[in-house]
Amino acid sequence: MFAQCFHALGDNIERVVKGKRGVVELALVCLFSEGHLLIEDVPGTGKTTLARCMASSIEATWHRVQFTPDLLPSDITGVTIYRQNTGTFDFMPGPVFANIVLGDEINRASPKTQSALLEVMEERRVTADGRTHPVPRPFMVIATQNSVDMGGTYPLPEAQLDRFLMRVTVGYPDHASEVAVLTGAAANASPEGLSTIATAHHIAEFVQVAAQVQVAEPLYDYLVRVVAATRTLPDVRLGASPRGSVALLRAVRVRAASQGRAYVLPEDVKALAQPVLAHRLILTPEAELSGRTGADVVAEVLATVPVPQAGARI
Repeated sequence: MFAQCFHALGDNIERVVKGKRGVVELALVCLFSEGHLLIEDVPGTGKTTLARCMASSIEATWHRVQFTPDLLPSDITGVTIYRQNTGTFDFMPGPVFANIVLGDEINRASPKTQSALLEVMEERRVTADGRTHPVPRPFMVIATQNSVDMGGTYPLPEAQLDRFLMRVTVGYPDHASEVAVLTGAAANASPEGLSTIATAHHIAEFVQVAAQVQVAEPLYDYLVRVVAATRTLPDVRLGASPRGSVALLRAVRVRAASQGRAYVLPEDVKALAQPVLAHRLILTPEAELSGRTGADVVAEVLATVPVPQAGARI
């Protein structure tokens, strides 16, 4: 059932987002991992469309926040107001109180506004006037940012980047897929016209199913060795933290379940290490000047850390 729902969601999203099955499946892995997704790419490649398609495919609450320099933290989290007729203070929830929150052009908001997401992304609650307010479950933040136009933007700090389970790029479609995009546009294919595949209740149930996927002891060891290796390379100033290990574990369990397996394989770790770990690494200035990226470091780690012997799965 998990694999059927996972692939049905992917097929539904691909009715609009053409030729990007790999990116779509990474986004779905984030959804079933209860993680958050950062989509970074040039304008016009379908970042916002992918997020809207995910929201339209699920019968759940979703809100969109257009990040601008004048956006205030209370515009996201909510505000406490005084009701004169009752003489009480009531909390009015902001758009972050939804199952799926789309933050468009997140790097255009001020650092103060960006930091308003830190607590809710990690702890899934908002604290206002000394009181905590939990957000609904499942909960996922899908943020987009433009990697080309840096004027008037505020780069996300490392602490906030670490809250995202994955950072992915959509990229340009191939020729056939771009033709299919034009054909779909002529036929008025849009995120709003997609069928609903699952409800928020179904997603919450499948999150628990994925959490039960078995991981053998050698694979725990392999996963930790991969993450720990990012902290020792000379080109890395700051490697992935234990939060990265936990995030990778959650993601590989979902990938295994999406392929109909009740156990994790080393291939799952290799497939997801780059999108889960690369954005958590801070390289040395010399490495950045030479053109090295976090993805290059993760690729080097995967090539050097020994893979566990085949056979032991439980």
